[in-house]
Amino acid sequence: MDAALGPPEKMAEQAEDLTPMMSQYYELCRRYDDSLVLFQVGDFYEAFCEAAERVARLCEITLTKREDSTGEYAMAGVPIDNAESYVETLLDAGYRVAVADQVEDPDEVSGVVERAVTRVITPGTLTEDELLKSPDNNYAAALATDGRRYGLALLDVSTGDFYATSAADVDTIADEADRFAPAEAIVGPNVDDAGVFGPECQVSPYDEAVFDREAAGERVRAYFGDPETLLADDVEVRACGALLEYAEYTRGGGAGTSDEIAEGEDGRLEYLNHLTRYDPREYMLLDAVALDSLEVFERRSVRGHEGRTLVDTVDETACALGRRQLSDWLRRPLVDEERIQRRHGAVGELVRDVRTRERLHGLLADVYDVERLISRVARGRANARDLRSLAASLSVVPDVREALSGAESDLLADLHETIDPLTEVREEIEAAIREDPPPEVTEGDVIRRGYDETLDDLRETERSGKSWIEDLEAQERERTGVDSLKVGHNSVHGYYIEVTDPNLDRVPDDYQRRQTLKNSERFYTPELKEREEEILRAESAADDLEYELFREVRDAVAAESERVQALADRLATLDALVAFAEVAANHDYCRPTVGADGFDVEAGRHPVVERTEASFVPNGTEMDRERFLAVITGPNMSGKSTYMRQVALLCVLAQAGSFVPARSAALPIVDRVFTRVGASDDIAGGRSTFMIEMDELSDILHGATGDSLILLDEVGRGTSTADGLAIARAVTEYVHDEVGAYTLFATHHHDLTETAADLPGAVNLHFETRRVDGDVVFEHSVAEGAAAASYGVEVASMAGVPDAVVERSRDLLDGGGADAGTHEDVGVGANGHAPAGVDGSDGTGAATNGADGDAATSLEQWTDAAAGDEGGRDDGAVTADDPVRERLRELDVATMTPLEAMNALAELKDRTED
Repeated sequence: MDAALGPPEKMAEQAEDLTPMMSQYYELCRRYDDSLVLFQVGDFYEAFCEAAERVARLCEITLTKREDSTGEYAMAGVPIDNAESYVETLLDAGYRVAVADQVEDPDEVSGVVERAVTRVITPGTLTEDELLKSPDNNYAAALATDGRRYGLALLDVSTGDFYATSAADVDTIADEADRFAPAEAIVGPNVDDAGVFGPECQVSPYDEAVFDREAAGERVRAYFGDPETLLADDVEVRACGALLEYAEYTRGGGAGTSDEIAEGEDGRLEYLNHLTRYDPREYMLLDAVALDSLEVFERRSVRGHEGRTLVDTVDETACALGRRQLSDWLRRPLVDEERIQRRHGAVGELVRDVRTRERLHGLLADVYDVERLISRVARGRANARDLRSLAASLSVVPDVREALSGAESDLLADLHETIDPLTEVREEIEAAIREDPPPEVTEGDVIRRGYDETLDDLRETERSGKSWIEDLEAQERERTGVDSLKVGHNSVHGYYIEVTDPNLDRVPDDYQRRQTLKNSERFYTPELKEREEEILRAESAADDLEYELFREVRDAVAAESERVQALADRLATLDALVAFAEVAANHDYCRPTVGADGFDVEAGRHPVVERTEASFVPNGTEMDRERFLAVITGPNMSGKSTYMRQVALLCVLAQAGSFVPARSAALPIVDRVFTRVGASDDIAGGRSTFMIEMDELSDILHGATGDSLILLDEVGRGTSTADGLAIARAVTEYVHDEVGAYTLFATHHHDLTETAADLPGAVNLHFETRRVDGDVVFEHSVAEGAAAASYGVEVASMAGVPDAVVERSRDLLDGGGADAGTHEDVGVGANGHAPAGVDGSDGTGAATNGADGDAATSLEQWTDAAAGDEGGRDDGAVTADDPVRERLRELDVATMTPLEAMNALAELKDRTED
């Protein structure tokens, strides 16, 4: 954010001599020195001096000038009717925008019109539909610390969703911030927010005094009651109170006393009725790395093309309420088995009862965004159309309750009992507000006829007067004999009778001249003037009364905001359940068993990939407490990464309350999903790909428990093969011996399969591949055992790498020009160990090679040893078989490719087992 805000320097130099209007602007800039002030002047929002130059440059509008007795000032303005698009540009540029509206009627003020900041628009406190681009939550956050613990508060000002939590370590708080992804944050004294909030979150400067415990506590009390009973820690109180004050500030208030707040002064958010305090341990933790790797909410762009995300794939919600609820369930999957089972029970009933499911989906499609509607109503910003939208939403609730009347599952039955139709609220809106009212609430035609007798009388006077005028033209034409005579109206001169110049000699004596035009004259009569005044009085009085009545209806609805929000929560829950059931029924999902002592998945599928591929090969998963770590090998593109993510997404869906894509599935309750899948450089932060990889690995090894799920993909890629293999092996052993988490480890370090074979809790898995007419065919099916090879050059060819590069790669491998000792696709390890499945030290004829031998040398020594030559030993396991000895002597190991070496070894192994 540009720090050069505040009062314009030119104005500061002559503040005492400024004109009244410019003095207002100067004072508002001084008070809101952290924001760019847009100052209403007529139908435009204007900025002056340095601010005008910024606005003109960023919004690409004309920079003009204003000149008065004190000098000349740069000026730039945006039309009020289209201000949101320009405000969005300013927000994207890092500014907060203080909107200063005229708070007096210019027609009723003799001097300068008073202006006041009615709202400060910031990234985290948006409420305007034009700026809220999606139905998803838009959170602001506050972070406080007392040196021992950290408190985090999160508030969506547009919906009223308000959460608080705390933890002893900042990493846990950072994980929670990742989970909610706030758009903006304020931080208290002594807080180092580095690494807590992501790059998309704007950390805004704000008065640290709002984090004072006493002041924050009073503010929480004014909204929700005793903070001691609501919140678990003083740091939570401080964060919540500070965030409330900041939200009030952005509504044009803030810094008021608790008594003023309780009386509705200083920007109080009347619709904030509920504060949810939660413990992070109540939910499966998905940090930013996991959310990104699993593509839960955002798809990583591939060659500029965006694909589907998990939320896109399962989002069959009918309304915005359900979309937010479903997103929240995926962001915070449950760990309480009973709550998970309640959701599964409801989904299962809706899957079976097709008629009820489809009826509910149709009804919910007619529900508007009730949460945002009621927040606008409570803030006094709702128009008549908003009230009609709320009434339309309420009108479907009786049918929703009726559809749930026979519900058997606990959760659906509970929704049936607790859904409040708010009948009196709907009836009041329908009785008061016209069905299709205009967007403006101050210009009439808002209140329905019959709602208020006085208003009806005024409107009748207005209508009868206008009807008299409509008949006047015909009467005057007949009286004067002037067929071209016209009766008209304009905003300056009012009603008039217009006669062209050739007919002026026929004008009656009672006509009084009102206006002279080029070819005609305009007149009025005493009776016309009397009728005009009567109409204007009735019209003005009716408009004023309509606005007063509208505000009374709006205030009455606002008084029921807590009930409306409770209804919105239940409709959101129902919509999310119906969406899960729709997906399950239409895409063959099964109800999972949760709380199992391991994974037992039959024919599992990746929920996103199966929708984007023409065909998808299902795979099962079996892990338990005795066999919980799988080392997965196989070529690139064979399906390793998809499979690992598939397992994680099954857990996320199941614990969110959804059925899962599988023939059957028994799953453990996972407390956290860790992912080390892919990385990129952070050049600006001074971190390489390898450093990022190691940072993520460190988080996993320190944070995982026996109930976690770990996905590791190619640990150790960013360094030498020897170092990478050493790290990968050490990590495997540590996870196995010290952590005990369910782990899927995909690797091209084939030597790692030996480590897995030696660990009692580990198993080797591979993705099957075969050759057809010289081409590599991926089966995409997982099986036990280690892969024979990785087919790196073949994959490069399939990816479209130029033929010259592919052929040169083969030549280098065939001729030994490539350093086979650092090639991860070689079945014989870089340290000379025998390939997977062959033990080089158990006396079966394979001699252990010295360190750092390359693949060809290692193979040659192994074959020499097997044949009884120098450097090996003959124990009869192989050398007694003359065909094997002859085959070994035929091998030209100096010119063999790694793939040919692996195939030759596999052939020899088969012969020895015949």
